[in-house]
Amino acid sequence: MLVVVVYDIPDDRRRTKLADFLEGYGRRVQYSVFECFLSLQEMRDLHQKVRKRVDEEEDNVRFYWLSEQGVSRSLAIGSPPPEPPPTVYII
Repeated sequence: MLVVVVYDIPDDRRRTKLADFLEGYGRRVQYSVFECFLSLQEMRDLHQKVRKRVDEEEDNVRFYWLSEQGVSRSLAIGSPPPEPPPTVYII
């Protein structure tokens, strides 16, 4: 499933660290928005890891779980629509 992670973090250092961390989980589609194709357990694990990297008093991070039906109904302007990563890479 597609998990959309959005965040508003006022501290530059924490924001940069979180963005770098999220690069390993999905595709950055806007400055503070990532699209990640994850299972429910992977999303829960990611949620716990992100929780350790932010300040819950100052930061705001949200995880939106979209079903396959929701993903297929997504529209995009200016970038490709959400698409799962390839299952096989040929080198």
